[in-house]
Amino acid sequence: MLTGLSAFPLTPLNKDAIDEAAFVHLVERLVAAGVDSIGVLGSTGSYAYLGHAERARIARLAVQSAGNVPVIVGISALRTRDVLALAEDAEATGASAVLLAPMSYQPLTDAEVFGLYQAVTTRLSVPLCVYDNPGTTHFTFSDELHGRIAALPNVASIKIPGVPAEPAAARERVERLRALVPPEVTIGVSGDAFAATVLNAGCEAWYSVIGGLFPETALAITRAARAGDAEEAQRLSTRLEPLWALFRRHGGSLRVVATAAELLGLAESPCLPLPLKTLEGESRQALAAVLEELELA
Repeated sequence: MLTGLSAFPLTPLNKDAIDEAAFVHLVERLVAAGVDSIGVLGSTGSYAYLGHAERARIARLAVQSAGNVPVIVGISALRTRDVLALAEDAEATGASAVLLAPMSYQPLTDAEVFGLYQAVTTRLSVPLCVYDNPGTTHFTFSDELHGRIAALPNVASIKIPGVPAEPAAARERVERLRALVPPEVTIGVSGDAFAATVLNAGCEAWYSVIGGLFPETALAITRAARAGDAEEAQRLSTRLEPLWALFRRHGGSLRVVATAAELLGLAESPCLPLPLKTLEGESRQALAAVLEELELA
């Protein structure tokens, strides 16, 4: 299940409340496009800015709207107690899997992170994806720690950040990690600009931000790579360089993708939880031009 394209939609807000109609529409678009799975309440879903009841509601809406498409629900929180409660909620809604990052305020040690995954996985009845995102958690996994965690019950996938741009170095990076994790545990990438390189290097999954808004575009890259057409996958990704440049310029993908959703009429403006803001002025105009240039508008 945790292979292919996993598309992560926004959690649009409307006057500081969840815009349920907009969220359901985003999920339905992903189902219609034929994505392999749908991931909610990851970083793109603004999980850290939502309350427990809001997160439970999003999980429920996603599962109800996804039909036969598997739904992965983010359960990250500061305290293990809260992670366990969110895991129970996700299982109760019918989620097919859960996604867990070592979220923290105080810096975490390797032993504390291992203890978190150990406590959660022993109580799960669904697969878990390890969310390695040092840009937001400020925790860096070693390959050895990934290997220890991957051996825990119910761990089914590891979601890694970017890899070296050079294909041979990327393949070496993936193979180094692959040697330390069980063969049934998939390895996926979350950095959209690196997706083609990592899929071509042997990763089985792409946990995609742009897939949540432009699923057909992300599916084309995924299917080319998984069919062994590395050149086509890279060509399709390179074509999106103006979008990747905006991600780099604005500190990541969230503000850019949220602004794109507003420009496309898929979310009201503003759709992010304060104090986060979507792009304004010249930056917003530049994104509109890129969407037009890439025929994403």
